[in-house]
Amino acid sequence: QVQLVESGGGSVQAGGSLRLSCVVSPTIYRTYCLGWFRLVPGKEREGVANIFTYSSTTDYADSVKGRFTISRDNGKNTVSLQMNSLAREDTAMYYCAAKTRWSGPCDGNPDEYNSWGQGTQVTVSS
Repeated sequence: QVQLVESGGGSVQAGGSLRLSCVVSPTIYRTYCLGWFRLVPGKEREGVANIFTYSSTTDYADSVKGRFTISRDNGKNTVSLQMNSLAREDTAMYYCAAKTRWSGPCDGNPDEYNSWGQGTQVTVSS
């Protein structure tokens, strides 16, 4: 497993942008997949975006395609989520997660991820 620490959450008006970052320790190379998930009380955890550690392969939830971009910097052991054109429905607790055991291609299934950060709150107001 790895340790994950998120930052960058906050409050923003609809249409605005935020950038979330997640530091992976001790090293990002212990992971195969990195993902961002979000949780709203009363709803299931939703996979927002994920990226393969060893290539540029990414995947996004339909609800964020064209607005959110996941990226990683292996040299800095970080994975980021750039969120643009934020809407009220993007309000949630956002979690960074890592998959450290290979079981197939990266996807948005939270059960595939075995390391989780503490979460960072994103609140979008109209």
